[in-house]
Amino acid sequence: MVVQFRSAGPGDAEQVAMLHADSWRRHYRGAFADSFLDGDLVAERVAVWSKRLVDPDGTATILAEADGELVGFVHVMLDLDPEWGSLVDNLHVVHSRRRGGIGKQLLGRAAQAVVDQADGDAMYLWVLEQNVAAQQFYLAVGAKHVETAPVSPPGGDPAHLNGKPNGLRMAWADAAAFSSD
Repeated sequence: MVVQFRSAGPGDAEQVAMLHADSWRRHYRGAFADSFLDGDLVAERVAVWSKRLVDPDGTATILAEADGELVGFVHVMLDLDPEWGSLVDNLHVVHSRRRGGIGKQLLGRAAQAVVDQADGDAMYLWVLEQNVAAQQFYLAVGAKHVETAPVSPPGGDPAHLNGKPNGLRMAWADAAAFSSD
């Protein structure tokens, strides 16, 4: 399988939203409310991604495609935090393609976007406390767990959360040193 990478555009919003919704439904159950995950999540994500991809200023969204199909994406908000740098706000890979190196390649491209486009060198992301496999992945590619904090509810609505889940801030002090080997 040959994976190709490209920047996302407005026409990609629906397929990005579908992958995002599928990933949340598979991996965020327990932290996000079932009513939110089982509702019209795709439409909610289409609205979010349509806005993001029409006005991408200060961001980079990179798609991974194989055989003409979306197999993953990463979205980076450049220079979002004065201390922690650029936020990797989303990293999702199609469930059947996980553990094949696509996530690592996407994260490497996110790090390169930070190096090329951001003012600062630091990069970070938030991962759910319950998502131990993702935490292990981020640690394996050089991130450091630097903070634990309550998760912000999607769309700002506390009813979208199940209880008070925590997220872990995983950080790279220098995106140029990202370990993609």
